Amino acid sequence: MLLALSIRDIVLIKSLDLTFNTGLTALTGETGAGKSILLDAFALALGARGDGSLVRSGVAQGQVTAVFDVADTHPAHDILKACGIETESTLIARRSQSADGRTRAYINDQPVTVQLLRRVGAALVEIHGQHDDRAFVDSRTHRDLLDAYGGLSQETKIVARAWENWKAAEKALKAHEEQIAKIRQDADYVRHALGELSELAPQPGEEAALAGRRQIMMNAEKIADDLQGVLDAVNGDKSGIAALSAAARRLERQASQTPEMIEPVAAALERALTGLSDARDVVEDAMRQTAFEPCELEAAEERLFELRAAARKHQVPADKLPELRAHFEQELDRLVTGEDQLEELRQTVNDAAEAYKSAALILSKRRQRAAKKLDAAIMKELGPLKLERAKFITEVHPLEPAQGGPSGMDQVSFHVQTNPGTAPGPLMKVASGGELSRFILALKVVLAARGSTPTLIFDEIDTGLGGATASAIGERLHRLGENVQVLSITHAPQVAAAADRHLRISKEPAAGSNGETMVTQVIALDSDHRREEIARMLAGATVTDEARAAAKRLIGGSV
Repeated sequence: MLLALSIRDIVLIKSLDLTFNTGLTALTGETGAGKSILLDAFALALGARGDGSLVRSGVAQGQVTAVFDVADTHPAHDILKACGIETESTLIARRSQSADGRTRAYINDQPVTVQLLRRVGAALVEIHGQHDDRAFVDSRTHRDLLDAYGGLSQETKIVARAWENWKAAEKALKAHEEQIAKIRQDADYVRHALGELSELAPQPGEEAALAGRRQIMMNAEKIADDLQGVLDAVNGDKSGIAALSAAARRLERQASQTPEMIEPVAAALERALTGLSDARDVVEDAMRQTAFEPCELEAAEERLFELRAAARKHQVPADKLPELRAHFEQELDRLVTGEDQLEELRQTVNDAAEAYKSAALILSKRRQRAAKKLDAAIMKELGPLKLERAKFITEVHPLEPAQGGPSGMDQVSFHVQTNPGTAPGPLMKVASGGELSRFILALKVVLAARGSTPTLIFDEIDTGLGGATASAIGERLHRLGENVQVLSITHAPQVAAAADRHLRISKEPAAGSNGETMVTQVIALDSDHRREEIARMLAGATVTDEARAAAKRLIGGSV
């Protein structure tokens, strides 16, 4: 609910601080006193369009601050938390308006966008007037209002979940279909390429091994000649092995006489002979590698050509051909398994669609029942509001599943028939300004706290009405105030008499201005001043004792 409203330098308001209570508060005053200014200032704090003309003449900036007490479960908390703004039970909305047209918005002293302020404001306050085009006249809200009246929150959650499951299944199916379509498109190529690679049978590291062997074979003759020269030097007639072996044997015969001299030499000779022997073995092994059949070189070159041609064709290194072959095998496997999975996903979509349709049909039937109850309840309210010849009709139009959404398969709209014989039509198009306000009041009374914001403002919905009709409006506003906070700007004394609290708006000369500057003031009336104000509303410019007596009776007889 609205706790306080502080206005600084807005049009005729220099400084104004108001507090508010629960129940019904009436705001009255003579024409031109500033009731509209007060409402415009409040709307500015709720995110309404700013305008530099709202700033009081002679100052650079105006400001409006609204303080609310917000229940922990109220949606405003969720809106703010989604934007990273921490909330408490007290919410402070503030808007500054510069004379040059610029505005700034704050919630709990944190800068916010005007769009966010407007969203939060719409969740906290509804303003209804004769020419209002929001709230109940917006057909997009009618389905939610009907669901709130029918207590269908659980059913709507089930339908929303079923819708999400259906759409998620369709998304998964579409993604898989696109994947399978791509695989199918490439399937012939993959099969052909896989056949070629399977026939080629490339092995890891094969290209490098073949290239090395080919290099050896191409230089084999020269390498063999060079190796033969090394072998002759190591093991031929002129090699030192025979001479060293003979010398070593002679030293062995002398070793017993001077071992300390001979043994180191003999050991050195033994190491030399071993090294030469190892070298001979290595050279002989290398010589064997240079020996090859002439067709071997041709085969190696042909194999290298095939590997490198395949690598160029697939634009990969030759060493990656085995991996490419495995990839193609996996692609074909995916096509086979993907076809099976495709059928499973199609079945999942069908099942999800049926589950949504079933849940939506249940919700639709319950909406139909709730609509009849809502129509009957509102019809009971229309007679006392001087709409006894009117009819209220909640249209629940079924949709095809493909036209449905997370809220179900129904299009809901409030229609009215203002006079017998005329065609029913949308609430906004058929009802006149005064009729629209009374229809909205009847709706609000019936819905009470269901689907309503914590604070409701009715702006002169009693214009042109009096007597029993105005009393009926006052009685219903008072009843509505038992569930939500209601502020009513009114010219009807019957409505003012039904209020729990009465604020009087007046235009007075500014202090020290000698009457040249006027300012809007608002004061809370005690019982005596309230009776005097209602007497003024009854009598006009001259308040008579009869008017005062009538005002007393009106207050005494009010709810």
